[in-house]
Amino acid sequence: MLGTLLDAAVKNGDDLSSLRHLTGLEAFDTINRFESMCPSARFWTAYGQTEVSGMITTAPFRDRPGSAGKPTMLAHVCVVDELDRPLPVDQAGEIVVRGPVVFNGYWNCEADNEVTFRNGWHHTGDMGRFDADGFLWYCGRSPAKELIKPGGENVYPAEVEKVLLEHPAVAETIVFGVPDTRWGEAIKAVCVCRAGKTVTASELIDFVGSRIARFKRPSHVVFCAALPKNHQGLPDRAQVKNDFTNA
Repeated sequence: MLGTLLDAAVKNGDDLSSLRHLTGLEAFDTINRFESMCPSARFWTAYGQTEVSGMITTAPFRDRPGSAGKPTMLAHVCVVDELDRPLPVDQAGEIVVRGPVVFNGYWNCEADNEVTFRNGWHHTGDMGRFDADGFLWYCGRSPAKELIKPGGENVYPAEVEKVLLEHPAVAETIVFGVPDTRWGEAIKAVCVCRAGKTVTASELIDFVGSRIARFKRPSHVVFCAALPKNHQGLPDRAQVKNDFTNA
């Protein structure tokens, strides 16, 4: 988002000299560009999500480049293992939080709330680690809670997969996130066509965009003869990601 704003400022000849503070998560190159264009401004890195009313960690980017900052006053943040035991410095686990900034729960979703709020913590579904100075480092999504975040929006693969399977030519599909220099992550779909049926990548992209929010459309669609299966005979999501991320 910041890169797009900077591009627009250059194109329109906008004066950004009054800008003093900006916060978010951006690539190093984009932050460096921002600082060169706005030398009087400071970029603040941060980590958070809707369920915690925004940010739960923040700090000036230059305090610890690459980190997500330190916990705010209203958030108790911890990194835990699968049994919710706090992990030592520099060991990655799930980021959990409690405090007055945490939401009360998902509406009419008690099963989800029981999982999310287990052991008195809100479980973010994100992985991270703390360094010796108390800075949080983001390490990606928890394997148990797949989520794609193109441009900061939340996209659940299952929702996109459901729509793709509604197309008469699609027999199987796996959807996952891939790195994207502009949006952070992009949506990629690996599809298997039904016998005797054909469809193009652009047709599937338009098909998804006509049924759910357009930002949930896949940016990339590839086809294969069959998806790899696990020992239960189900599509092996991890193997698909490994085989097709760069395909």
